Amino acid sequence: MQVVISDPKTGKAYKVEGKDTEASALFIGKRIGDVVDADILGLGGYGLEIRGGSDTDGTPMRKDVSGAVRKKILITSPPGYRPKEKGKRRRKSVRGNEISPEISQINVKIKEYGAKPIEELFGKEEEAGN
Repeated sequence: MQVVISDPKTGKAYKVEGKDTEASALFIGKRIGDVVDADILGLGGYGLEIRGGSDTDGTPMRKDVSGAVRKKILITSPPGYRPKEKGKRRRKSVRGNEISPEISQINVKIKEYGAKPIEELFGKEEEAGN
């Protein structure tokens, strides 16, 4: 499970590969909109708000679908469908708002900042990626 952490102050995103079972257990059972403590990811003092994600097949999560299951719903707006014309609707498969072991990517946003800047914590990984 990978976690993409977005920093609203700088507009940058950082990717954390969550191979650790403890890190995965932090998110299992949580819902979109919940704020979690990021100490287990190595971000002491940071609070992360869950904004969405996708499962192993790339199916996006939606906040308005309850549960952890995949459902086919009639939708008119993102996430999951971007209509070309106003008023178009389509039945699409989406994932519910609860995080389960089938989720492969979780998108989070920093809500509470810790003592150290996030650039210091992820600076080495960012330089290696560029």
